[in-house]
Amino acid sequence: MKTTRFTAAIAALSLVLTATAAAPANAQGAPERTSFFELTPVARDVGPSIATAPRSDNARTPQSVVPLLKPGAGGGASTGAATDGALQTSATTPLGDTLLVNVDGVGVGITPTYKDCCTPPDTNLAVGTTQVVQWVNLDFAAFDKATGALLAGYPKAGNSIWAGFGGKCETNNSGDPIVKFDAQAQRWLMTQFAVSSQPYLQCFAVSNTADITTTNWNRYAFSFGNNFPDYPKAGVWANGPTGGAYFLSFNLFKAGVIFNGGAACAFDRSKMLVGLAATGQCFNLGTAAPSLLPGDLDGANGAAGATAAPPDVTTDVFANFGTNTLNLWKMHVDFASSANTTITKLPSLTTTAFSKACGGGTCIPQAGTGQQLDSLADRLMYRLAYRNFGTHESLVVTHSVTGSGTAAPRWYELQTSTVGSFAYSIYQQSSYAPDATYRWMGSAAQNKLGDLAIGYSASSLAISPQIRYTGRAAGDPLGQLRQEATVALPSTGSNTGPYSRWGDYSSIVTDPADDCTFWYTTEYLKQNGGSFTWSTRIVSFKLGC
Repeated sequence: MKTTRFTAAIAALSLVLTATAAAPANAQGAPERTSFFELTPVARDVGPSIATAPRSDNARTPQSVVPLLKPGAGGGASTGAATDGALQTSATTPLGDTLLVNVDGVGVGITPTYKDCCTPPDTNLAVGTTQVVQWVNLDFAAFDKATGALLAGYPKAGNSIWAGFGGKCETNNSGDPIVKFDAQAQRWLMTQFAVSSQPYLQCFAVSNTADITTTNWNRYAFSFGNNFPDYPKAGVWANGPTGGAYFLSFNLFKAGVIFNGGAACAFDRSKMLVGLAATGQCFNLGTAAPSLLPGDLDGANGAAGATAAPPDVTTDVFANFGTNTLNLWKMHVDFASSANTTITKLPSLTTTAFSKACGGGTCIPQAGTGQQLDSLADRLMYRLAYRNFGTHESLVVTHSVTGSGTAAPRWYELQTSTVGSFAYSIYQQSSYAPDATYRWMGSAAQNKLGDLAIGYSASSLAISPQIRYTGRAAGDPLGQLRQEATVALPSTGSNTGPYSRWGDYSSIVTDPADDCTFWYTTEYLKQNGGSFTWSTRIVSFKLGC
């Protein structure tokens, strides 16, 4: 297919970004623009399908450790400094789940010769009409949704999507990837950074059909200058096949070292869907606003009984946590006139007191080894899942806190009583700690009925890391999760080191076909082994509907 390509002056954009101050988080209720900066693509084209891209499964020498860039202490008390008043210390109601798919994802065992590239895997997935796509550092794979079977030719290197694009998006396979299925437009959104050198790039590809293998791609590179765009997280915000935005968050690190602020960004979905010169509009909320998450739409995809789209697809919500608080912002974007783009601090929500698991650091025990694992409890866990139920809107999210001397997923459901008001309050919350097992690295979502599911890792001195999930029906007592399910695995092992990295994120999403089935993916090990012997698992299950 004939392609077009446009190149801009990276150096000029880098100067603009360097001059952008890392402004402090804005005052509550006051729209502000002092921290605004705009991105234009330094390169874009329409690229071919990845059908003939080579399989990537055994070329991982040497292996590497992905640096863990922490934006600071973050919010929440240190371990043991607060008594968690929202602990759920028992669960007696059966979960009532139906397990559907349970297969290996990218990692050791996906093919006979596959070797891990690095640690951690940064595991996430998205679900389309007939395919499931999972992306880890540094490969992605497509699976048949009905059977879980790996499709021919996979896994493939992440940067194979940008083959022929030129520049670092093509030559770098840097990772920290996110894949989304834009169910409103029936398209795939794939993004990762390219950060081998300055200027640091964020690479985007938006498919032109729902078949990831045969589609061609609208491809973009945006420069963040000397600000390393770490830990990107994405949300789809739309009410149909056009309009809306792709909202993303980043932790910006100047020269890849010094934390320079949490960034909230929006990219022009309408133009990216058709390959035009889309822009990105961002706010750097400063060092007091690290590790944001954007609201990410579930539902409104044509499924019977599906929930509705956001009432205003130009305005999304961002969140992080502080000391016994959830902090919220609303970002309004105007791609026709960036002067109208604003971000507003919403009232912070007071949570039940909690302490960060492991003080935000490393303390997760495993069977058979003294090697402990990272909790990554200094931030909210991907995703901030949004639903519009017509009578109210809901956001669900989780992070890792100190349970009964262990680690537990603290989860929240926020609701508005008036749709479109952004007047969120905490509808329910709890920390799931029914026994002495450590549970962490969670991800939460709701189905069309309002049933909640949370997937996470579980470990202790008695067990190697397992994959578990739990949930609740919408009519269950508030703040209560049911008995958990442990995913049956071929075998389980512990990470014997020398590195403590684990996951960095996992991902649970709802299936756009029925708006009911949950799909979850995360890391595990088949047997005791070093930090580069991880596998991943993909499971789907139903609760209620």
